[in-house]
Formats: sequence, structure tokens, C-alpha cells
Amino acid sequence: MNRQSQGKKSHLNNLNFNTLNFKSPHIKKSNKIKILVVDDEKDIVELLKYNLEKGNEFIVKTAYDGKMAMDVVTTEKIDLILLDIMMPEISGFDVCKKLKSENYTSHIPVIFLTAKENEIDEINGLDLGADDYIQKPVSPGKVIARIKSVLRRTTADNDSRPAFKSVIHFKNVEVDGNAHSVRIDGRNIFFPKKEFQLLHFLLSNPGRVFTRETLLNHVWGENIYVTDRTIDVHIAKVREKLGEYSDYIETIKGLGYRLKGA
Repeated sequence: MNRQSQGKKSHLNNLNFNTLNFKSPHIKKSNKIKILVVDDEKDIVELLKYNLEKGNEFIVKTAYDGKMAMDVVTTEKIDLILLDIMMPEISGFDVCKKLKSENYTSHIPVIFLTAKENEIDEINGLDLGADDYIQKPVSPGKVIARIKSVLRRTTADNDSRPAFKSVIHFKNVEVDGNAHSVRIDGRNIFFPKKEFQLLHFLLSNPGRVFTRETLLNHVWGENIYVTDRTIDVHIAKVREKLGEYSDYIETIKGLGYRLKGA
């Protein structure tokens, strides 16, 4: 392992949310939405900050690397994060993975900013739990529209979707919707946000066939532009984690997927 990799690993290991002091400052409530913009290119950060704040709808906090971003989310109540992927020390992917794995921060919507035009990177980002993906160079107007779309969708999800059943059992698979945890044969298995939502949705509806479009709309929302292949990739990853229980997720040719009834 080279020195740079060791340094990166050290930074990630030090980011222990259980030992951080999450502050709840007693300040006057504001109706403005608090956005965290994270990018190592300061001119992009300043451009986005200026355009987001000039409409008087948003308060913008800024960070120029992954460590700074983690520091902000432990001390501020952030409503959405604009997160660059290619950053020194800790990549945007690693930051997102850490955020989505912690109860304190897993609910915060994340929109990736990237200069990379690569479908695999997009799928990987969404797989980690990101809510949208914007390619650079960024248009401030487009960014604002995407932010509002994601916030509308996530707010509607929180307000209108039925609460997760506390625990779902299927064979030796146990899914806890409130704790966002999966146990298979008594072992804790980590599922990123989108994979978890797919598994939970299928386990909640055994025997029902769902088209790829239905699964996309349920997990990603109707205004996110992802392909059917995204579902296939995520289903493959869910099956891989399920191990001997993978065959219970059936591919229905020409239709979609279903969970075999118990």
C-alpha cells in the first residue's frame, strides 16, 4: 500500500460518527434550505454559492474536501449536499458511503457533481445512495432545478410513503426498515441505500411482479434519468449479497422481477 492510500485510509478510519459531538445550536429557525457545496475547485464553489443564495431560498455552507464536509455535517443541520466526486484524500464516493452508512446522516439527499462522463461511475454513485448526478461544467439554473426536484421528491417520500415495517423476515433474511439493517443467517450484511430499498420493497410484496419502470420510480423517483440496466445491476448486487437465497428474486422475462412467495 502506498503512502497516499495509507493516508486516505487513515482519514476514513478517523471519521467515527459515534465519537463526534453533533451540536443542536439554539438559534432562531429559518425557512431557508441549508445546502452544503463540496468541491476542491473554489471557483465552482463560489459560483454555486452566489447563485444559490441570490434567490433568498437557500443558505449555503461550503467545504473544499471530504474531511471538511464531514466536519460541517457534524455541526450543522444540512438539508442537501452537492458533492464533487474527484477530490484529494477522500473521494466523493467515500464521503457519500460514509454519510449513507450512519443513522445521523443517511437521510440527507446527495447530488453528485462530476466531470466524468461514465455510466459505470453514475451507477456506482446512485448505488451508494446518491439522489441525482450532474455533469460539469455546471449550469447554476440546472443545479437549482435539480435541487428543487430532489427536495420535492424526498419531502414527498417522507410525508406520503408508509413507514417501513419495523422488521421483515423471509427465510433466514431479516430486514429492519427503521434501523436500515439486514441480517442473513444471523450475520449483519451492509446494503447501500438503493439496494436496501429494492430488497425491502420486494420483501414487502412477495409474489408480485414489478416492472423495471415501477422499481425505478419507487426507488429513484420519476424525475431521475436512469436506465433499465441500472435496475439489473442493482438486482445483481442484491442477489450476490443474499447468497443461497438469491434465487428467490426471480427474473420474469419481458416483465421485470418478483420475490417468490414464502
